[in-house]
Amino acid sequence: MSNRNWKLASAVAAIAVAAFVTPAVDAKEPQTKVYINGKPTPVFFNDGDSFRVLGGSYQGTKARLAGYNTLESYGPVHSWGDWTEKEMYVIAKMATYHARKGVWHCETDGDTDTYGRMLLWCEDLATELVREGYAHAMSINDDPAKPVLVEAQREAIANRRGLWAHGVPKFILTSLHSAEEDVDGRGTYNRLVSSDDAHSVKWKHTNRYSECDKICHSVFEVDDAAVDAVTAELKTDAKVAPWIAGVSDADLRGMVEEFAEFHHINRAIDKEVREDFKQHLLVDYVQQGKFGEQRRSDGACMRHVDFKRRFGEGRASCLK
Repeated sequence: MSNRNWKLASAVAAIAVAAFVTPAVDAKEPQTKVYINGKPTPVFFNDGDSFRVLGGSYQGTKARLAGYNTLESYGPVHSWGDWTEKEMYVIAKMATYHARKGVWHCETDGDTDTYGRMLLWCEDLATELVREGYAHAMSINDDPAKPVLVEAQREAIANRRGLWAHGVPKFILTSLHSAEEDVDGRGTYNRLVSSDDAHSVKWKHTNRYSECDKICHSVFEVDDAAVDAVTAELKTDAKVAPWIAGVSDADLRGMVEEFAEFHHINRAIDKEVREDFKQHLLVDYVQQGKFGEQRRSDGACMRHVDFKRRFGEGRASCLK
């Protein structure tokens, strides 16, 4: 075991004892110095990618740090590879503690995310957390993450640091939403983030999840000959002709291969028709056996807990 991984294992063990054995005690919120647009500002990191501003012109503002993501720190909900949920919970806590102990430099233009939190770019913090494997790079759309973070993540993966120590899923499941959460009729999706370049995929669905349900991203066995055959057939499929117009042969095959493995349509296809394309492939190709006999396995997993049941005495049983 490398010295770095030995230190990680020791830290995991120590924090696990604190997280699961030691009773919670009241304590003053630890303050971290963050320079926001050049001004030193006290903040409180509630997890590794968000904080609350404690002073200065932004006092009271809740902030979300852009470009990367840390695992959920409200409880043991993530798992993949050989990781247990509790071990991954400790990784999330380590990200928080690492953020709290530094001095960081952030910039913002005042834009907010969908939850009303101010968005900031903190290159030094983001790069360090990603390089150490305490966080992963993340874009919220088809675009890759910033090159500095993609490079840092590839280094972390190559050295199996932090959250990559026990497996590297091609997509990380970062959020779950049950169908009843769709109150405006726009549909429900779970977010998947590529471990390669950090672009996001919306896993659209109509499923209702119960509290503490373990939801896993499905990974299917790929038959290269079947992928070639489906790619060739799609070129003569009148229904998809307008959807693949202008798509190169290489990109089309890559899309088919990714669909075969994950049952989603990648960014080679216009996002407005991806769901229709997916349903067409599921009904007219998968159900007809054109992808062969595909064995299914679990990729990244996450437990569903409504946000109202994540904290306090009434939190969900799987978080206790």
